[in-house]
Amino acid sequence: MSFFEVVRFALRGLSANKLRSALTMLGILIGVAAVILLVAVGNGSAKAISDRIEALGTNTITVMSSGGGGGGSSTAKLTPEIADALIDPTLAPDVASVSPVVSSSATLTYEGTDHDVTSFVGTTAGWFTASNTPVGTGAGFTADDEAQARRVVVIGQTVAEELFPGVDPIDKQVTVSGALFTVVGVLKEKSSTGFQDSNDTAVAPLSAVREVLTGYGSINSILVEATDPGKVDAVQSEVTTILNQQLKVDATSGSTSTPYRIQNASQLLETQTETADTFTTLLGAVAAISLLVGGIGITNIMLVTVTERTREIGIRKALGAPRRVILTQFLIEATLLSVLGGALGVAAALIGSSFTIVGVKPVIVPSSVGLALGVSIAIGLFFGGLPASRAARLRPIDALRYE
Repeated sequence: MSFFEVVRFALRGLSANKLRSALTMLGILIGVAAVILLVAVGNGSAKAISDRIEALGTNTITVMSSGGGGGGSSTAKLTPEIADALIDPTLAPDVASVSPVVSSSATLTYEGTDHDVTSFVGTTAGWFTASNTPVGTGAGFTADDEAQARRVVVIGQTVAEELFPGVDPIDKQVTVSGALFTVVGVLKEKSSTGFQDSNDTAVAPLSAVREVLTGYGSINSILVEATDPGKVDAVQSEVTTILNQQLKVDATSGSTSTPYRIQNASQLLETQTETADTFTTLLGAVAAISLLVGGIGITNIMLVTVTERTREIGIRKALGAPRRVILTQFLIEATLLSVLGGALGVAAALIGSSFTIVGVKPVIVPSSVGLALGVSIAIGLFFGGLPASRAARLRPIDALRYE
């Protein structure tokens, strides 16, 4: 009997119980689709976070207050004066710019329409370049605006759409905590991930924001830009030296607690990448369990099929069908179930990847498609092996006596 005739017999056997075959393929379909989609979601999440970190600029570091003592005052806070001290050509020759930052939530009002902005940022003019946040229309505020505490504001795309639908927001005035701010620009649109909208923001001069919203206490952070991405580590060292001097931190005491902490964008990106790889692997492993369940389903169905067709196997053996033909037929049936289910699973995953899942746009990893298909074929061969072997070992006389 030729191979094609064996395949034809296998297809006939599967078509004899269409519902059973379909349900078995459904198990493989779900498993393959789950593996591909979950890996895609993990990869998409990692890409989105990486894009956002890179958007901050890999040539920047961020200094934030930690509230630690570090040998100095436990109440030491970051201030604009400390930020100014970081601009030192002698102690910090690799620092290109320094931007003190305060942030608060605020409600913007225009002609009776209110919009709650979760991130109302007060900073200096250099922040737009350092944070890689360009202005799309209009213009950013200037150093003179900051020095004169002028109440001007640059808004994000979401704020513009909510407060000024169909209207050019430039030169319009919005009310913030009872004070009038003039819109001078609109930021370029940024990609958003998860539940946080990167475009729901507003940026104004530091002096004006402190005067109207946050008061004249400490600032939230300091964004420091290096002259070159390759000098970020040198800048971190220079900034640490100056901060230790300003905050009276004894670096020789061996204490690991300081009243500040520094985030290095490039280090953060590296750490995030490692974490994302682990997360994606974990998602894939969890999804692979469903493939295993599908394989067990194939074993179960094929064992039932062998039992039901015992007399048929006995007749074929009595007519001279060799053991390998019986073995091959049932292996092909099991493999066809897994291959067809795997192919449909790939199609379902590709369709599913066109939608946003839990706020993340899935990014299909080509290797996961090949791996999932390969595993589904291997599952068909492995889990179909036991029933096929059982069928091939049946003695003709016992098979013919089977009721």
